[in-house]
Amino acid sequence: MLEQLLIFTRGGLILWTCKELGNALKGSPIDTLIRSCLLEERSGASSYSYDAPGASYTLKWTFHNELGLVFVAVYQRILHLLYVDELLAMVRREFSEIYDPKRTVYNDFNETFRQLRREAEARAEELKESKQTDKPVNNKKKQGLVQKAGSDKGSKKSEGSLATDGGDGDKAKGRKLQNGHSNGNHVEMEEPRAGVVNGKENTSSNISAFDVSKLQKRTKGVKKTDTVVNKGSKPDPKKKATKKNRVWDDAPPEEKLDFTDPVDGNGSGNDNIEVVAANQGESMMDIEEIISSDSEGEVDDNVQKDSKPEAKKKGWFSSMFQSIAGKANLEKEDLEPALKALKDGLMTKNVAEEIAEKLCESVAASLEGKKLASFTRVSSTVRAAMEDALVRILTPRRSIDILRDVHAAKEQRKPYVVVFVGVNGVGKSTNLAKVAYWLLQHNVSVMMAACDTFRSGAVEQLRTHARRLQIPIFEKGYEKDPAIVAKEAIQEATRNGSDVVLVDTAGRMQDNEPLMRALSKLIYLNNPDLVLFVGEALVGNDAVDQLSKFNQKLADLSTSPTPRLIDGILLTKFDTIDDKVGAALSMVYISGAPVMFVGCGQSYTDLKKLNVKSIVKTLLK
Repeated sequence: MLEQLLIFTRGGLILWTCKELGNALKGSPIDTLIRSCLLEERSGASSYSYDAPGASYTLKWTFHNELGLVFVAVYQRILHLLYVDELLAMVRREFSEIYDPKRTVYNDFNETFRQLRREAEARAEELKESKQTDKPVNNKKKQGLVQKAGSDKGSKKSEGSLATDGGDGDKAKGRKLQNGHSNGNHVEMEEPRAGVVNGKENTSSNISAFDVSKLQKRTKGVKKTDTVVNKGSKPDPKKKATKKNRVWDDAPPEEKLDFTDPVDGNGSGNDNIEVVAANQGESMMDIEEIISSDSEGEVDDNVQKDSKPEAKKKGWFSSMFQSIAGKANLEKEDLEPALKALKDGLMTKNVAEEIAEKLCESVAASLEGKKLASFTRVSSTVRAAMEDALVRILTPRRSIDILRDVHAAKEQRKPYVVVFVGVNGVGKSTNLAKVAYWLLQHNVSVMMAACDTFRSGAVEQLRTHARRLQIPIFEKGYEKDPAIVAKEAIQEATRNGSDVVLVDTAGRMQDNEPLMRALSKLIYLNNPDLVLFVGEALVGNDAVDQLSKFNQKLADLSTSPTPRLIDGILLTKFDTIDDKVGAALSMVYISGAPVMFVGCGQSYTDLKKLNVKSIVKTLLK
């Protein structure tokens, strides 16, 4: 049974709800649909599942993009109602005829809805009955096909017995057939198979099957020829001579490549860091955003100035034609070419294929039925809609001001705890040190917690960073429970008055359940203020798998009824990808967590914020 059907505007104004279906919904399925599906550019999906205590709902929806209306139906997931899609389409058609932007009450639509609902239910019953009557017919057809196949097999077997027996049961003739000879009538049926297997046309009229021994000999011969070719294709000594001609003496001296020389005997490199900071002013977290946005804005203005005349020249005749003939509503067929080009472009920028496809479906759902404005091309309309969608996805929906949260925790006299998680080799320890350096610049006292008790050398690596940054580190060595180490580190920070505790964890693959269970225990036991997922900007489709499985494992393995998931993303190795920035979009889309930091180099200052406008323009370039 249908639980609820309501109509509201994109601004959130509810225009009509069915009073007959005034069942009290458990939880807030409509709000969750709007927040986690419609606003997240996932409206291209066919349905949305909502789980509440004691109830499970399925929500389906449709849009009237020209009028800006949303139609949503809610029903129990266990029912599998077949008429909901058709009912929504009929309700949209009938309601759009009486819709007036000045009206807010539509009581006269109740009788219309009852009639539409009866029609939809009647059609669904007819369809169900027709399917039930079709089933025995299909079974008979299948039985007939099975019998036919059995008779064919029997005929083939009889033909095979005739062929092997030679028609008179002579064993000698049967042996000849196995060696490749046959009697007249069977030659035409078997000839193509022999031709296909041997890779050439069989011209002899008395050959019906291939000889296995001959084929093995031929394959052996082919292997021999291949090995001969491989042996013959040995590298020339002349090529070695070209390698020897490289001049290695022109390379810079070894002293310039040794970055550990300025460090003193105690391992403290703080003087070197202060020189870097003095040269560049404040951290790149504060500088790079301003510089990049200004420079990119100037470049984009120039590009727009250059491209506007061309766009007008190319689209002038089509726009003029549309203005004369009238503005038609956009249909799915009109949008497909532009969406396909956008999807291919996103995938070349390293966006996961699944994410690119969902984005295009969402943009198509938001544009279908809209009227094309005068002097506007479909491609430019689709591009503008995609740009708005990308900006909406990448823009954080909550505050990511860590410094403000640190000061709020300081007022409560407790440290602000950040846990760094991620797969192996993405740079968790290095970027933890960058975050520590950035916090030190803002006069925040930091303590590191070495909770990577699994990888050899992890504690020593973090100890080196702590010595260079001159900050305390809490460590217990290896083969210890990381959850207990983190808990003791937080207690030590509370006693010492440290403002922030940065917890380093072991790298783990998303499928490694024992390590994921240990991570879930660490997060549950210590309840950190921020869980940062550290991921590489180099990954493509794997970004979806990593983040979705990390969140899934943290939810499944947690003993809490409200498990903690990933709160933010730290994107590393951003300086190595050129314009392949799609990993940022894939990670944000699949997790809903914002990109809070971007690592863009090897030094402590190479940490910045994500420039959303720059990423969007690069994706659509």
